[in-house]
Amino acid sequence: MASALIRRVNQEGGMAAVLARGDPTAGAILLLLLEKGRNPRFFERGIGADGEPALVRAGPAELIDDAAAHDYWSRRRSRDSDLWVIELDIADGERFAAATMGVG
Repeated sequence: MASALIRRVNQEGGMAAVLARGDPTAGAILLLLLEKGRNPRFFERGIGADGEPALVRAGPAELIDDAAAHDYWSRRRSRDSDLWVIELDIADGERFAAATMGVG
């Protein structure tokens, strides 16, 4: 799923980067979403308010800078070596990621 997500972002004119590679079959995906290099926020697959699979907000409510974002995903990765961390810089990244990942 990670490679498909990256490919689709690049095809749509966005930028995608793998910050950490996880297990190809069992690894969860943590997304760092940006818009034109700003407004960093984390999302991951989870269960929405309606009980259905959804893309849900993760991490700190507000990230002050790139170092805060790096610190968060590094801590998560230290507890879960299977975790993929993928940065996406694309307009309306949350909607785009949810559609690509088949949630929400």
